[in-house]
Amino acid sequence: MKDIKTYIEANKERFLNELFELIRIPSISAESEHKEDMVRCANKWKELLLAAGADKAEVMPTDGNPVVYGEKTIDPSKPTVLVYGHYDVMPVAPLDLWRTDPFEPVVKDGKIWARGADDDKGQSFMQAKAFEFMVKTNQLPCNVKFMLEGEEEIGSGSLYGFCEKNKALLKADTILVCDTSMIARDVPSITSGLRGLCYWEVEVTGANHDLHSGIYGGAVANPINVLCKMIADLHDADGHITIPGFYDDVLVISDEERALMAQAPFDLEKYKKELDIKEVRGEKGYSTKERTGIRPCLDVCGIWGGHTGEGSKTVLPSKAFAKISTRLVANQDYEKISKMFKDYFEAAAPDYVTVKVTPCHGGAAYVAPLDLAAYKAAEKAMETVYGKRPIPTRSGGSIPIVAGFEKILGIKSILMGFGLGSDDIHAPNENYPLEQFFNGIETIPYFYENFAKMSETIA
Repeated sequence: MKDIKTYIEANKERFLNELFELIRIPSISAESEHKEDMVRCANKWKELLLAAGADKAEVMPTDGNPVVYGEKTIDPSKPTVLVYGHYDVMPVAPLDLWRTDPFEPVVKDGKIWARGADDDKGQSFMQAKAFEFMVKTNQLPCNVKFMLEGEEEIGSGSLYGFCEKNKALLKADTILVCDTSMIARDVPSITSGLRGLCYWEVEVTGANHDLHSGIYGGAVANPINVLCKMIADLHDADGHITIPGFYDDVLVISDEERALMAQAPFDLEKYKKELDIKEVRGEKGYSTKERTGIRPCLDVCGIWGGHTGEGSKTVLPSKAFAKISTRLVANQDYEKISKMFKDYFEAAAPDYVTVKVTPCHGGAAYVAPLDLAAYKAAEKAMETVYGKRPIPTRSGGSIPIVAGFEKILGIKSILMGFGLGSDDIHAPNENYPLEQFFNGIETIPYFYENFAKMSETIA
């Protein structure tokens, strides 16, 4: 790829300034107070795509937050790559744990520190700048379409309908996604699978109002105590989820594939040290990497009730709440699991409380075959820049819409991300190494070059 390193070096400062303008917009999709910020961020992306060389770009309405669409057609007979990313970010709480302002990006210790630095403004921005380079230097070998959504962090609810209504507009040969991570900065990898997701909110009610804990304690059920016990009962001593039928559709991975996965470098002691934990915990019979790649899990993402403010208040609360999620693996139907959990948890409620489970969102797991032309193109591109053949990995994370793309649009996605586990996405002090940011911009043009050549060979 002619002059890509030179182009990056000459434009580093501009790239960062433009990315920082994007990051400064607090586009938190989970918080209604940021509704106007979502629109503002979408319009900023439209400006960026047009400046990068798109023939057209527009902010398109959905039932929720808008989608930014852009395209560049060099020849209708050539293959088309659809770039997917998202401009929404996670909430920043707890704010007191941030060492910097989450929406005022800072470069320190070779990293960008800010919410969205990696997930997914930084990684999506790499795609725009790689595209810009190819257009400005007249090296773009195929047609490119962009689709940037504003609801990925809340389940992409409106994007499914958008894709159904715009199948012709989104027609492409492959989808390129930069919203995943590598094993390590010196160990390139391509995500060949994602876990699916289900998410619920649980409400447990005892008495019809808060009670004095001295007068009623021991005689009336405490919803917080009950909820904690019900949650604890969702796992047995071996870390196995106890919901009947939960594992019925889980595909058992062969010993041969497990052996291949085990070849990926992983230092368990370093892993524990980085997390400051004495020991790992999970389903018996599986390694740490297998637990996050090929096995489902169930976790409490938040729990609250009663008095949580300053000082003491001797209260027996009327209600307790929890947010619970499960990560699913290939062949598990998230709609089936969603109903299964709701039915089981509500039926498990003892007579002294009532339990209500509200499904929030979910999505299916996804697997990308390693023999796809697009996978081979990504593999070769990463090897060119990193000097090593990337390792295929199964991610513990979820991007539910990726399985939706295959179902609705009939297109496979390639998950070529450049994040690192130490980037703390979704947590305070999210960051993104400058090295990974610039390596991503350098790698993506090689993907286009390789994919265009392979597509011509196949044709």
